[in-house]
Amino acid sequence: MTDADAWPAPAKINLFLHVTGRRADGYHLLQTWFQFVDDCDWLDIRATSDGRVRRATALPGVAEDDDLVVRAARLLQQETGCGDGAVIGVDKRLPMGGGLGGGSSNAATVLVALNALWGLGLDVDRLAALGLGLGADVPVFVRGEAAWAEGVGEVLEPCPAAEGAVLVVTPDCAVSTVRVFTDPDLTRDTPAIKMHAFSLARSRNDCEPVTRRLYPEVGAALDWLAAFAPARMSGTGASVFAFFDDLDQARAVQARVPHAWRAHAGRRCNRSPLLDRLARQRGAG
Repeated sequence: MTDADAWPAPAKINLFLHVTGRRADGYHLLQTWFQFVDDCDWLDIRATSDGRVRRATALPGVAEDDDLVVRAARLLQQETGCGDGAVIGVDKRLPMGGGLGGGSSNAATVLVALNALWGLGLDVDRLAALGLGLGADVPVFVRGEAAWAEGVGEVLEPCPAAEGAVLVVTPDCAVSTVRVFTDPDLTRDTPAIKMHAFSLARSRNDCEPVTRRLYPEVGAALDWLAAFAPARMSGTGASVFAFFDDLDQARAVQARVPHAWRAHAGRRCNRSPLLDRLARQRGAG
């Protein structure tokens, strides 16, 4: 992968996650606050003129036609009538089933990158609307700004949070979002709150009790990390995170993480690195 072809697909964390209701179609109504982490998958995206969309790297257990990166590219073709193609490779670094949005982030990066590489000129609202058809988290990655989210996660309001050092720890398990959200014990009636009245200290992740019960490894990681700083779970898990005063502190705790777990000490940020990569692409165009 060359620098010219490399596009980042960053992780997200949910600073909190409240489940406020359930629609008639089964989808859950949420309130959450998204922020990005400087831990990324990297996509090698090359435009072609043959009209074919294909992947250069296989995702174990996922057929090419079901792969979100392929589906995102083909959706963009269908919606615009574009006759160009693409070859897409993914250097998968984010854990699958970690609650960090890796698959959604990959899809968003494909939409943003190919919109630029194919010269389509779609605005961010149109791209975000397309992304919603691929997954509720895709629009926040398309827009690339920390955001307060409601609805099923698609109603976004830019909302910067404090930036700083973060340690993200992922135990050796993959959490099924469907399994968590269909569990009868999931809290589904947390009262909705106004963004201006929000307090992180009085918030929580409504999925945590169910995930702890179904996946004891996640509970173990939360309890381990809580010995160093207040720990939270991202999405439905498995990844958990804590904030630190500086990167040295985060790295010191990272050095003590059990070997079976994945850990990333880095920074949480309000602007996705995808936007910086897009700006460079436009500057080169």
